[in-house]
Amino acid sequence: MTDKTNALTYRDAGVDIDAGNALVQRIKPHVRATARRGADGEIGGFGGLFDLKAAGFTDPLLVAANDGVGTKLRVAIETGIHDTIGIDLVAMCVNDLVVQGAEPLFFLDYYATGKLDPAEGEAIVRGIAEGCLQAGCALIGGETAEMPGLYADKDYDLAGFAVGAVERDRLLPAGGIVAGDMILGLASSGVHSNGYSLVRRIVELSGTSYADPAPFDTSRSLGAALIEPTRIYVKSLLSVFAETSGIKALAHITGGGFVENIPRVLPDTLRADIDLFAVKVPPVFGWLSRTGGVAEAEMLRTFNCGIGMIVVVSEADAATVGALLQAAGETVVPLGRILERKDDAVTFNGSLALA
Repeated sequence: MTDKTNALTYRDAGVDIDAGNALVQRIKPHVRATARRGADGEIGGFGGLFDLKAAGFTDPLLVAANDGVGTKLRVAIETGIHDTIGIDLVAMCVNDLVVQGAEPLFFLDYYATGKLDPAEGEAIVRGIAEGCLQAGCALIGGETAEMPGLYADKDYDLAGFAVGAVERDRLLPAGGIVAGDMILGLASSGVHSNGYSLVRRIVELSGTSYADPAPFDTSRSLGAALIEPTRIYVKSLLSVFAETSGIKALAHITGGGFVENIPRVLPDTLRADIDLFAVKVPPVFGWLSRTGGVAEAEMLRTFNCGIGMIVVVSEADAATVGALLQAAGETVVPLGRILERKDDAVTFNGSLALA
């Protein structure tokens, strides 16, 4: 008679190695599709390789970033829409690289779940690969962890790690930011990946389900509208870098909004003066503000409110840089000016069209 206490397997404990191996096979084509100069290896080794010389750099600085997508994951889990959340994961990292002038080179992901579903995992990694394609970086590796007891069966978490490079003399922010410089804004695709704990609370208060038509866009469900992925600005900005050195600074508008992100790239003696009347606010933000009773100041501190990237240029270069960005597919908004600082690092004129 077999002593069952000595016949346990890893699967009995809730970890399915075969499912993990199946996932690796399913994601290989998606990973392979992201190959680029400097990275063309297969996943499956103990580490990913990248050849800076093959990528064409001569005197590079490496720039690294890591991030997640916060509680937007909860929306993906509850709606069952898993194939775009990986774009958010990549976006949150590579947009932070490009603001320093860096070209994203490679990306690694960490995917942890309570119970591994190879089809669901493939959808998530497919989104990550799509984000890498949008950013022009290679997905060179990652880690999948099945952790029963730590996560519920349907729950999962994601983290991303990106490395880019910039030639030493092209690092941003550049010197020479002065009062009178222009501030351009690049439109966001929606809420992006910040403030979702507040978003989810507002959805709960509204009594609307994710399956219902979105009150601000009845052509799709609320869940589909809220899961809209973060815009990746990398290729459009890199195309401008290749044409002109007119961009002095960039700021990725994530958690903290304008108030906390713009000062990170400005000298202490200067402030950003923002014209809120110029912002074309996507309807989702008006709905969030009205439904949750969220004041304008709190909206500006929590969400991007329609502007996902800030560009600082001289007045002389503003028209050229703006035209290049528009040609690259961006919606460009003349947003304000750099002025001498008095008290606050960011000041506002007018108000957001949230009604």
